[in-house]
Amino acid sequence: MNKTHQDIILPGRHTALLLAATLLVAGTAFAQDDETLTKQVELKEAPEASGEGYFDYPGMDEIPEGQFGEAVRSGMEAFVNTLQHPEAKRHVGNGQNCANCHLGGGMAANSAPLWGAWGIYPKYRGKNDHVNTMDERIRGCFTYSMNAGDSEAGGPPEPDSQLLKDMQSFMFWSARGAPLGENLPGRGYRSVEKPEDGYSISRGKSIYEAQCAVCHSGDGSGKFTADGKQIFPPLWGEKAFNWGAGMHRINTAAGFIKYNMPLGKANPVEKHAALSDQEAWDVAAYMNSHERPRDPRWEGDRTTTAEKWHDHECLFNHKAHGQILGEGTK
Repeated sequence: MNKTHQDIILPGRHTALLLAATLLVAGTAFAQDDETLTKQVELKEAPEASGEGYFDYPGMDEIPEGQFGEAVRSGMEAFVNTLQHPEAKRHVGNGQNCANCHLGGGMAANSAPLWGAWGIYPKYRGKNDHVNTMDERIRGCFTYSMNAGDSEAGGPPEPDSQLLKDMQSFMFWSARGAPLGENLPGRGYRSVEKPEDGYSISRGKSIYEAQCAVCHSGDGSGKFTADGKQIFPPLWGEKAFNWGAGMHRINTAAGFIKYNMPLGKANPVEKHAALSDQEAWDVAAYMNSHERPRDPRWEGDRTTTAEKWHDHECLFNHKAHGQILGEGTK
């Protein structure tokens, strides 16, 4: 027989204490068996899609009416056209839109789609070494990818602000029907194993000039309309993502570039690449061999900052083009 909440019999004090002690012992034993509870680890790479393909996110015509629908639409606009959104733009200190790193308006599989991220938060992130909520995750994107420290507002949106509510409403809507807590196929970027030959900045320069400069400009400054609307994003320089953004990692950038660039030639959903693994690593290294805005986690000097925050595949505090990288653009 189904019980209503009025029908449930609460345990007595001694029964409750015994139950709590039992759960504590069982929970401790479980934690010892499950490394994910005793050791902070990053989420594994997304699995391959099965015969059913990727998650079927809702269509634009399915956005509801009313206040929630308004929040979804505002969050979508903040995500796709961050530089033009009346509130989001106040927290952008460079020339980036959120959708530059999440293609297809944040819906494309293997391009860090929003529907793949929503159901796995809260989760641990090694980047700041603690468990993050989605609210904090978005604020982190503003801090690093959007360089919010140099914005009109001087930092990311405030926790639980209307902007963050709107952006999370968009994410929630995009993941409608997706299972919670699952590492969905297509969730992030596909990884590209580092070539045996490593990477070459000089080879990357040649690839960039032939394949990338037409959109992102020869000096990496991107392209904008006369009124400041972004056409293609800057890749380095003062309008690019800063040294704390995930895309400054060569391996991360190589995975994104291989299956997403050049735009129109590669296809992340079909896993079609226009560049080889070697070419992707080379051009990723070239892109990240230039100065960009300073890491907000700056520890006073390059060496200390590198030791604490840059123990990964990147060129921070390395020499390229005649200078040691990491001081940040002036």
